[in-house]
Amino acid sequence: MGLITRSHFRPAWWLPGAHLQTLWPSLSRPRPQPDLARRRIELADGDFVDLAIGHGTGPRILVIHGLEGGLESHYAATLVARLQREGYQPIFMFLRGCSHEPNRLDRAYHSGATEDLAEVLDVLGSDPEGAPAAAIGFSLGANLLLKYLGETEEPAVGHAIAVSVPFVLRDAMLRLDIGFSKIYQRHLLKKLKVSLRRKFAGRHFPLTVDLDAIQDFNAFDDRVTAPLNGFEGVFDYYSRASCRQYLPAIRTPTLIIQAVDDPFMFPTTIPWEHELGPGITLELADHGGHVGFIDGPWPWRAHYWLEDRIIRGLSETGPRQVGG
Repeated sequence: MGLITRSHFRPAWWLPGAHLQTLWPSLSRPRPQPDLARRRIELADGDFVDLAIGHGTGPRILVIHGLEGGLESHYAATLVARLQREGYQPIFMFLRGCSHEPNRLDRAYHSGATEDLAEVLDVLGSDPEGAPAAAIGFSLGANLLLKYLGETEEPAVGHAIAVSVPFVLRDAMLRLDIGFSKIYQRHLLKKLKVSLRRKFAGRHFPLTVDLDAIQDFNAFDDRVTAPLNGFEGVFDYYSRASCRQYLPAIRTPTLIIQAVDDPFMFPTTIPWEHELGPGITLELADHGGHVGFIDGPWPWRAHYWLEDRIIRGLSETGPRQVGG
């Protein structure tokens, strides 16, 4: 059985609520532009996944973004740059179709597409440097990472960190259709529709669906995500892709960083201690929002606690950085 611990995080007094914690970094945090090498991995089904790789010779750390994310996400390039400074070699994985070039097949990335992660790790494992020593997943990427760890007999990473996990996808769908959280739903659906239209701009769209009529995730996942990716419908997709059912099997040392007030899910979405595999430590903060966790004395001196916690998590039980 795993362990649930209480986080020491306390939100900044000027960012007291879950929504402010969630929105502040997206609206205010500067994005660095680290110098990264690009690499394309050709997948067995004829599609591809792109990587952005940092310089250095330290332990390799795979970073997996969330829904419609990329290096422009507020947590992404900043963490990649920080990992480089700490002596690691970051490898940023663009989920299928998220690297500013539409993927070749009709199917796309989704919350349960662990076959893509497994194939990327297998290819990286054949490099002279070996497989990544650890993987870090955010939101959808965190669900993907935990599902992979739970369903894989011998995972190709020795350590994992998952942030703001949507453990039960149906819960996330319901929560994002309530109150102020509808703002996130509208924003993400707009991005998904733009990506879909761009992808099929020059080729046949295999579905008969009016994208403009879709106003929530239940409809989008039922009419788009499920049929494009081989699921029988939204219930089948949510049931098979949610990571909560895979947690008991996780033996890989894994830190989950989660806020009880995450506006992308309900407090009841968080698993109980008996559901956690022996490798898992679930660190719960009462506040922090969704991939937020900001403290600091003043807005002009904001401190992104989450990033420090991730680095500390790697050094506590994960790979040792160069000079560490």
